[in-house]
Amino acid sequence: MDRDFSVGLTRDFIGPDGRMTYKDIGLGLLDVEPQCANDFLAEHHTPVQPQQIAHLDAVLSLTPSWNNATFEQGAERLAIVARFGVGYDMCDVPMLTANDVLLTITPGATDHPVAGGVLGMMLAMSRRLFAKDRLVREGRWSERANFQGTEIGGKMLGIVGFGGAGRRLARLVEPFEMQVIVHDPFVSDEILAKSGAVRAASLQDLFARSDYISIHCMLNDETRGLINADLFGRMKPTAYFFNAARGPIVNERDLIDALRTGKFAGAGLDCFEEEPPKPDNPLLTMDNVLLAPHAVCWTDECFQAIGESAVRSILSVKRGEVPFGLLNPEVLQSPGFKAKAARLRERLG
Repeated sequence: MDRDFSVGLTRDFIGPDGRMTYKDIGLGLLDVEPQCANDFLAEHHTPVQPQQIAHLDAVLSLTPSWNNATFEQGAERLAIVARFGVGYDMCDVPMLTANDVLLTITPGATDHPVAGGVLGMMLAMSRRLFAKDRLVREGRWSERANFQGTEIGGKMLGIVGFGGAGRRLARLVEPFEMQVIVHDPFVSDEILAKSGAVRAASLQDLFARSDYISIHCMLNDETRGLINADLFGRMKPTAYFFNAARGPIVNERDLIDALRTGKFAGAGLDCFEEEPPKPDNPLLTMDNVLLAPHAVCWTDECFQAIGESAVRSILSVKRGEVPFGLLNPEVLQSPGFKAKAARLRERLG
């Protein structure tokens, strides 16, 4: 009988040549763990296929989806799916729960990288760095007076969603003496006060008053399409808009129309309604838009922190502990999960 705790890693962690795409995703923690074996899934499928999970106790999952097709044959052995990151819209949480599978994310690991990426976009857009780069490369030095930038110092930053990344962004802009207003119905007044932020009267109020707006809320039924033409129409013509959360939070057609008609100055986008965007997407040809391939936070340090957090959650389950970042804690009390845990303890001795 298999005497190891078997961990699978989704195939998208490695490139076509079979080598790791990323420098360090925390696998060293698995390598030194007794009775623990890990390997990449043989193929990349989305959703993950039933035969891929049949022999596994845990999966470290990057991009593939998990839904009813994954669990057509149940999940007699699989105990945990550790999502590599904080977003989990690709995971059918009720389906995982129904099959007695824990789902974890890595809160905190991406806070600083996301916030730093947004601040970088804010500075690049406000100083018009990419336009100035082109002036030099294209021999248009004499035109530089036509490409004045603006300062972010002393301006108002509106943050929609004041979780970890939103709070970290508020901290990062402190040296610039920006005023921070927030829209988040779930954040307490105490947290706002500690962060030196002020609650906006409404989402409409935030869009009307802010010089820079950054989206940091989760994608769910309430936030899908939340940012629309009405809000864009309230923005200052000198304001900038940034989204490093999830594309479908924004009505992309309304965003494109607002940019075309000069409702506001420009946008920095790390995510889109459809990823990757189609080649004919108008955003790809706009000079007042800075784009990133849903990777503005990707650094070696970020991926190491995410990976180590996810791996620690997996190892917690191996040791019979409650994992960090657990989204469906009710599974811990289900008879099916308790039976899995008992079989695991017996198998590992």
